[in-house]
Amino acid sequence: MTVSIITASYNNIETIESTIQSVLTQTYPNIEYIIVDGGSTDGTVDVIRRFDSAVANWVSEPDKGLYYALNKGIAMASGDVIGFLHADDVLHDLFVIASVMKLFLEKKCEAVYGDLVYVARNDMNNLIRFWKSCPFHPKLLRQGWMPPHPTLFVHRKIYEQLGTFNTEMRIAADYDMVLRFFKHPDFHSEYLPHVLVRMRMGGISNKNLVNMLRKSMEDYKAMKNNRIGGFKSLVWKNLSKLSQLRIFSGER
Repeated sequence: MTVSIITASYNNIETIESTIQSVLTQTYPNIEYIIVDGGSTDGTVDVIRRFDSAVANWVSEPDKGLYYALNKGIAMASGDVIGFLHADDVLHDLFVIASVMKLFLEKKCEAVYGDLVYVARNDMNNLIRFWKSCPFHPKLLRQGWMPPHPTLFVHRKIYEQLGTFNTEMRIAADYDMVLRFFKHPDFHSEYLPHVLVRMRMGGISNKNLVNMLRKSMEDYKAMKNNRIGGFKSLVWKNLSKLSQLRIFSGER
């Protein structure tokens, strides 16, 4: 099986190289790596060009935001499975993709997800938040549950059947997509109980108070659009993050 990994970037010159390297050093051989850049002006494109021979496909042109870029990447992808790695993030170790694809082959599932750690922007070893997930059960959706979306790998046929990201949303289209996929009775997912991604703090959803409030409003809209949960689910969703906050010293 081939896995397509899509990175959306825009003016990420400080982090894009570590993101690219974490994909290109994976032990799994069948990776189609796609980079969709939004027309960066800070030198990001120069970094991408240095890896031109190792990247399957890349483009740099203005777009309307993150979810437009990810949808463009999905349209460019030809792999059996699609995953995303944002330009601020890195895969946790060299064996992430091999472990994910092994589970796809063994379980014949439509999706695989795992755990995620948030790290300090300037120190990838400074772990701030540990998002530990769990095996899926339908009742979890009404409790505001979602898998760590940067760790979610989905079979390409699911995007063809159930659609891609809702670009009317600016922050919570990933949650809307999770609800749409996981509520489907034939959607079979598997949980891989390992850290798959290291995510730098300071992303769009937690950048400032305004974005955090907008994220909650869009989360609520996603629940209503998918007829799953309501205000209580939104409260549970936000409170669950408190237990993920912990201070680590050194490497995990």
